[in-house]
This record gives sequence, C-alpha cells and structure tokens, in this order.
Amino acid sequence: MYRCTIGGLAVGDGTPVRLMGVINCSPESFYSGSYTPSKDVFSRACSLVELGADIIDVGARSTAPGAPPLTRSEEVARMERALSSLEGSGIRVSVDTMDPIVLETCLAYDISAVNDISGLLNPEYATLVAESGLPALLMASRRAVGDARTLEETHQALSMVETRAQASGVSEYILDPAIGLWQESRTMALDWELCRQFQGFSMYQRPLLAAVSRKSFLGGLVGKPPAGRLSASLAMATLLVCRGADMVRTHDVAETRDAILVAEQMRRQG
Repeated sequence: MYRCTIGGLAVGDGTPVRLMGVINCSPESFYSGSYTPSKDVFSRACSLVELGADIIDVGARSTAPGAPPLTRSEEVARMERALSSLEGSGIRVSVDTMDPIVLETCLAYDISAVNDISGLLNPEYATLVAESGLPALLMASRRAVGDARTLEETHQALSMVETRAQASGVSEYILDPAIGLWQESRTMALDWELCRQFQGFSMYQRPLLAAVSRKSFLGGLVGKPPAGRLSASLAMATLLVCRGADMVRTHDVAETRDAILVAEQMRRQG
C-alpha cells in the first residue's frame, strides 16, 4: 500500500484512519448544518481539531446536483476569507475546488492538500497541483465529475485518474471512489454497490477516502433529510473503515471519531 503524507501526517499503509472535518463556506450546501460563515471559520476549525479532526476540508461552492450557480469571483472571495483566517494556525487544511483560478488563489495560503472531485480532468489544474508539490484527493471521474454509472466504470474512472496523475506529475494522492449522486445518470443502487465493493479499490495501492457523510443514498434508506442522517452516516463510516478506508470525510467529527475507533478496534481483533 502506498502511503501519502499530508502536512507531515501519514495516511494509509497501516497508519491510523485519518479524519477529515468539513467546513462549507457555501450557504447553498445540501446540508445547511455544515455551513460556516467566514467570521466563524477559525473558531470552527479549532473546534473540529479539538474534537479529533486531522485535517480540515474547506470548500466555498456546493457541488451537489442542482445547486445554484456561483461565480468564480465569489468562490475566490469566499476561499480567501476562510483561508486568511486560518493562516498561521498550524491546522492542516485541504481546499475543495476544481477551478484552476480558484486553486491558484488558494496556493498563496498555507494549505496542506488539494481536494479535486474532477480527478485532474483540467490539465491546467493538474499542472498547478504538480508544481505545488501538494498531495491531492482525487475522485473517480472519467469525462465529467463522478460520471461512472457502474462498478466497472468506476474502476475505469479510477484508472483514468491514475493515468492523468502520472502524466501531470502528481505523485502523492488519495483515491475517492465517488460515492454519491454526482450526475443524473447515477443511482442510489450504485452507491450501495460501491460501498459493498469498497475493499476492491485497494487494488490501486493508494490510500482510500470514504466520503459518505449524510449523502442521499443513506437518506433514501432511512427516509430522512440530511439533518436526520447522522446515525446512518456513522454506520456506513464504520463499515467502510472495516473495508479498508484510510480516511473518512465527515460533517460530524466527534461522532465519527468514536465510530472510527470502534471500527479500528474490531479490525485489529479480526
């Protein structure tokens, strides 16, 4: 298993499962409880770290299907406000954007990683990541964000992500199988299949990210909106850690930290 290092912290290859806490600077987010105004970003980040987060993932644009449009200038402004408040804090920060201009702005700040749900589809973006030397979280995408419709296509997408990373010179990265309704062609049945087959993604010999927090396929099962999906999210996070997840991305750090500890203990005893 290949190990990735984020801000001096090793991920994968037998290290403890790492916890990524979400800070959404986008009031348009599908889960309103995750929205953090810019004036509260620093205190929120400090709180998440105290609760157990190893890294904070900062995003300024909702990527949920049907989210209202946002101008590039507004995404830049939101990211600048958030990152400037975290500058010098020593907190590991990843930036969740797939726009090269936004990323270029973010690189002026002290960040530890890049989270690209498009899986380096944009060559300009890929070049920026390579030149920065930062590790990346790369989601399974073939020709558009999260466009795989089957398990086989998900494997194709991950292979394509690896090819793009190699071609652009991005050597340290974590793979994300893209669980979620990213495109209209996607189904909840596929999300369940990706979770059941999660361990199979270890074939790529890269650390794996489990990003399932409060997502629609969980809501479809329990019949609850995002605000009511905590228990389902914790159950799935636990299962995915047992299936090989090396990092869990969550809106609920304290609760997920406990779930990870339980899953790791069971995995050790197994």
